[in-house]
This record gives sequence, C-alpha cells and structure tokens, in this order.
Amino acid sequence: MKISKLSVLVCSAVLAVSCSTTKNYKVMSKSGTETQGEAKFTQAGKNVSLDLNVYKLTPGIHAVHIHEKGDCSAADGSSAGGHWNPSNNDHGKWGAEHFHMGDIGNLTADKDGTARLVFKTDKWCIGCTDESKNIVGKSLIIHAGKDDFHTQPTGNAGGRVGCVEIK
Repeated sequence: MKISKLSVLVCSAVLAVSCSTTKNYKVMSKSGTETQGEAKFTQAGKNVSLDLNVYKLTPGIHAVHIHEKGDCSAADGSSAGGHWNPSNNDHGKWGAEHFHMGDIGNLTADKDGTARLVFKTDKWCIGCTDESKNIVGKSLIIHAGKDDFHTQPTGNAGGRVGCVEIK
C-alpha cells in the first residue's frame, strides 16, 4: 500500500511540474516605426517568464512596460492606456522600494536594432482569477526611450514604438 501511495505522489508531482502555459505574440510596430519581434509568455507553476525578442529598434535603451488595456489599435499605441498598476503604487524599478506591476525595466538594442529581454516573476499569472496578477487583457509596450525609474507615472520613457496585445 505504501508503494502505491508513493507512486501516486510522484506522478502528481511530475504532472504539476510539467503543466505550463505558453503564449506567443507578434510585436506590432507603432508611431511610424518598423519595430518587429516576438513576446513569449510562459507560466510554469507560480512563475511567469517573458522572453522578448525585438528587431528594427533604434540602437540604445528602450523601456518595456505592461499597460492596462490589451488594445494596440491606435497608430501611436495610446489605446493601450497607462501602465498597469492595480495596487496604485508609484512608478519605479522592479523589485525596488517603489514599483508597480507594469514596471518591467529596460532593454538595450544593439547597433543593428536587435534586443532581448528575459524577465521572470511570481507576481503575474496568465489567465488566473486574481485581477491584481492576471496579465491577460493587458498589453506589452516598448517605448522609444529608456525608463528613468523615477518620473511619475511613466518613467519619462517617451513614445510607444511596439505593442503586444496579451490575449
């Protein structure tokens, strides 16, 4: 009897670890740019990973944020609304004293305009019932400039050059 209970526990653990959700999205260019790329969100257990690969950016540093609406229909990306901030915290750097759920950080495009950002957190979920964590129905915005991590409420990151609707 002990062996069968152990077998059930081991099988359950294997299933729990192997259960994951992955969503892939294309980056839509905004504000007259040619920004392209792909955003891959994966939830494994309580952790969500973002693997963002972007091309045709201007070389340099670009802010990346989650915005409150999953709508990239406006030419300038403004239809995505402001930063996603369900707890009404100040804008800042992820993991610092002040930050909100939409604060991801910066990515750096090389001389060819190629950039990658890998980000992982247990503060998000994909499609869960906790609206303070659920990223579905939001958008990912790539900005023209860098996030200074201080200016409220946007980090002085400039216009929106790329947008992803998270569905």
